[in-house]
Amino acid sequence: MGKYFGTDGFRGEAGITLTADHAYKVGRFLGWYYNMIRERNNDHEPARIVIGKDTRRSSYMFEYSLVAGLTASGADAYLLHVTTTPSVAYIARVDDFDCGIMISASHNPYYDNGIKLLNGEGEKMEESLLNKIEEYLDSDEQLPYAQRDQIGCTVDYAAGRNRYIGYLISLATRSYKGRRIGLDCANGSTWQMAKSVFDALGADTYVLANKPDGLNINVDCGSTHIHNLQKFVVDNGLDVGFAFDGDADRCLAVDEKGNEINGDHIMYVCAKYMKERGTFGNSKVVTTVMSNMGLYKALDELGIGYEKTAVGDKYVAENMRQNGHLIGGEQSGHIIFGRLANTGDGLLTAIKVMEAITETKEPLSVLASGMTMYPQVLKNVIVTDKDETLNDEKVKAAVAKAEAELGDNGRVLLRKSGTEPLLRVMSEASTHELCEEKVDAIIAAMADAGKLVRVK
Repeated sequence: MGKYFGTDGFRGEAGITLTADHAYKVGRFLGWYYNMIRERNNDHEPARIVIGKDTRRSSYMFEYSLVAGLTASGADAYLLHVTTTPSVAYIARVDDFDCGIMISASHNPYYDNGIKLLNGEGEKMEESLLNKIEEYLDSDEQLPYAQRDQIGCTVDYAAGRNRYIGYLISLATRSYKGRRIGLDCANGSTWQMAKSVFDALGADTYVLANKPDGLNINVDCGSTHIHNLQKFVVDNGLDVGFAFDGDADRCLAVDEKGNEINGDHIMYVCAKYMKERGTFGNSKVVTTVMSNMGLYKALDELGIGYEKTAVGDKYVAENMRQNGHLIGGEQSGHIIFGRLANTGDGLLTAIKVMEAITETKEPLSVLASGMTMYPQVLKNVIVTDKDETLNDEKVKAAVAKAEAELGDNGRVLLRKSGTEPLLRVMSEASTHELCEEKVDAIIAAMADAGKLVRVK
């Protein structure tokens, strides 16, 4: 993780920590870099880079800046317009692009934005290239400008978005005719796409948060504010609901009773279904260290193995790719289905959940009932120094004491935020009160050690 690019791209407040100049320079470097690679391979065609964006007001500004940089370096820019992150990943891979760019800050508020970079395989960009981009951003290096007929072209590539929609539709195993499905589009990238997909599959679709105005993305809606969908499903007597985030690389569900079905539940439901159908093989479920203990206990009962990675879907994807695992993800709803996608895909996740529902003919509440979530408390703590705090003897003693007291019936976890200057202190236990007690004891040790600034 570098100065600008974190676990999910270059993210910051638009016009302050992420500016149009940054976007222009990212475009300049990528255009120059991929043209250089092509020339080395004796390929004299211009580099091809595909770009998507979400519905934030600033996304258009960054799109134009990126295009200016790319074309100034002689690369061709293909515009998918408003679309999802996984659609950019898919099109980058199947249509032979050098790389893909998604302009989005995912679940963050509208005033933030981000530049997510994907390689030609639709995977998160390699760390080595991100480091080169960062070096260029901080340098005064002057890259050559393309001239005359070498200046890049800008291409309207809405057809790529339609191709992705067709791909999603092709993955459904049955029609959704007679199914009443709610879709919370977070006023983001799926505001048109989600309904198109589910309508095409025959569902009776009921949509909310599908009127973006550039400022209302993720505002009291989507996967980070699922209470609205919960009420919507119950009030309208729906069979199931799906909530996406701003760029639709996440999906959470709501069962017919209005219960939240988070990413851990979804991994359980899908892994159990695949095992029962004999399609899971020797695969394991790949989680992050933040997945709930309830998931691991439920998988143990099914005889399904699992592996844990650091927090971030990029680490989940790397593990899956290296080991051939078929499903992995995060509690937040980043779910990756190996062989079908190289990144978290909210719409694909919804389709796979619907496959389990339609093929088993069971409601989602029944499918998810084999897993019980442990109560969890998570507090974000700003400290004087993250590494010093983690290595402080008083803090380590407090963590060890909590772990010993919880034994096999709970756990504590401290981790550094990948996007903010803080530590996350988490506990899982048999009761919410016990979780709170363990988290507060660790935070008190931080204060006693002189490391605590404040609890956010």
